[in-house]
Amino acid sequence: MTIQTIRRKRPLPAKELAEMYDVSVRTIKRWNSQTREDWIDEQATLREAIRAYHDDEGHSWSETTKHFGMSSSAVRQRCYRARKEREAEAAEKSKHLPGEMPLFDWR
Repeated sequence: MTIQTIRRKRPLPAKELAEMYDVSVRTIKRWNSQTREDWIDEQATLREAIRAYHDDEGHSWSETTKHFGMSSSAVRQRCYRARKEREAEAAEKSKHLPGEMPLFDWR
């Protein structure tokens, strides 16, 4: 299952819309673009979905590749990165004793 943000296509080319609204072509493209934070969140969700599909559900790499419509190397790279992110989150949580509230962030 691929989770993607629904993006609506512009009804007309950017140049025509820019002339209609009396703005630049770049402004029209910016109005219709996705924010960086949204894109980063979308990619993290995709990586976790790939990891869950392969690791938790037990599918092979070739099945995972077909399911997500990506190359084998792209699927593996994203799965490995999702695993590393999970390990980092677990390590961060294990720094504190159970029930202990950290007073300061020592970064």
